[in-house]
Amino acid sequence: MTIKSDKWIIDQSEKNDLIKPFESTQVREVEGKKIVSYGVSSYGYDVRCANEFKIFTNTHSSVVDPKNFDKNSFIDVIADECIIPPNSFALARTIEYFKIPRSVLTLCLGKSTYARCGIIVNVTPLEPEWEGHVTLEFSNTTNLPAKIYANEGVAQMVFFEADEICSTSYKDRGGKYQGQKGVTLPKT
Repeated sequence: MTIKSDKWIIDQSEKNDLIKPFESTQVREVEGKKIVSYGVSSYGYDVRCANEFKIFTNTHSSVVDPKNFDKNSFIDVIADECIIPPNSFALARTIEYFKIPRSVLTLCLGKSTYARCGIIVNVTPLEPEWEGHVTLEFSNTTNLPAKIYANEGVAQMVFFEADEICSTSYKDRGGKYQGQKGVTLPKT
């Protein structure tokens, strides 16, 4: 299994729509304003967060049950910034839409800018032939409110190509999160 380089990411995005929209360089500034970077890096792609957020709240004192998730556990927010309460979390999605090749597994890692502030990003692997907007989970591990910025880099995707093609892909299994758009809550 090998990690894929910037050359491969650019080629796959231009020819096979691996990532859409796609930025072939590392963007660090927009209209003269410094931002948290996004776009191609040496061995990955830094994704941006859309402006759609679901902020966890315990207002209804619900039990967090992945088999019977109460959508009222979240407050929907559309904004350029999201304030995550102390010791809580928020869901968001990538601006980018992914189409993962059958021979590739993709892992998501947090960006150091957020990690150094106690904000952790969690995403399960993007499996072979999965496609969609990635739902991002941001955990605020601090006892202070924490801010996430929409339209800026929030995490890095790293692509690994297998030595052989899998016999059953995510698409073959009819995965329940296939083709997701928007912030997607747990499904059973």
